[in-house]
Amino acid sequence: MAFRVAAAQIKPRKAEVEHNLRRVGDVFAQATDMDPCPDVLVFPETVLSGYFLEGGVRDVAESRERVFEALQRQYEARGRPDSALDVVLGFYELRDGRYYNAALYATLVRGDAGGAVPCIRHVHHKFYPPTYGVFDEKRFVARGRALEAFDTRFGRAALLICEDVWHSITAAIVALKGAQVLYVISASPGRDFGGQVVGNLARWRLLLPGLAEEHSVFVVYSGLVGFEGGKGFTGTSRVIDPWGRVLAEGPDTEECLIAATVDLDEVAIARASSPLLADLEATLGDLVLELDAVARKPYRT
Repeated sequence: MAFRVAAAQIKPRKAEVEHNLRRVGDVFAQATDMDPCPDVLVFPETVLSGYFLEGGVRDVAESRERVFEALQRQYEARGRPDSALDVVLGFYELRDGRYYNAALYATLVRGDAGGAVPCIRHVHHKFYPPTYGVFDEKRFVARGRALEAFDTRFGRAALLICEDVWHSITAAIVALKGAQVLYVISASPGRDFGGQVVGNLARWRLLLPGLAEEHSVFVVYSGLVGFEGGKGFTGTSRVIDPWGRVLAEGPDTEECLIAATVDLDEVAIARASSPLLADLEATLGDLVLELDAVARKPYRT
């Protein structure tokens, strides 16, 4: 199966959800003019509100149902006629009395889309909300408790948010659960400016191809751009194939819409050529015992 994926990096206005929804609608219209049109469109972390909100999270957080309804209205107004579009998008969610940094995967439909049904397919809650340096997430949001792969119209997928993928075990778990495409959304502020490349950009450029190659998955990454409180987000959205090759890449700081073709047949070919994931699966029993031992008696320096 081959399909077209696009990653949008845009500058949201801090805490202005309605404005940011209209900007998402603008991207729907922009995607309509692409040839070919994308089948999946990926937006960054917290794109509906901006990232550094602290206690303001409670003012912008919405249920997944209301976010989906708002996106569906935008697509009905701005999307390609008689079409369906799968969308990945970051937002702050209010769920069961708690606030979460969330990623939504949904199918949006306009008119007659050949039987496609508008629906929410999955919502992921950030598993590792950082609280160090410029980050203070755990003071204001709860952390997610699950790492899932799920079925879509375009293969089996997983969602991870920013620091989730700085811990390699998360990508390993969702790959073992069958993910063929890993959608990573991020609001990554630039830091460590002492080298030739901004420190966090250097890390992303090593990390994402490494995850793709180790687990033989496609990685689609969408990064926020713009400034909040003097902190600049570093974009560099990209699409990476199962051999770790970059198929498309956006700039560091500018708004853009990038696109590439994802052919899921390449996942099977890559996994046959480099069976690292199969080796991991074969040793799961022993790894579970080792992890249990660590949980019962963690090593301390």
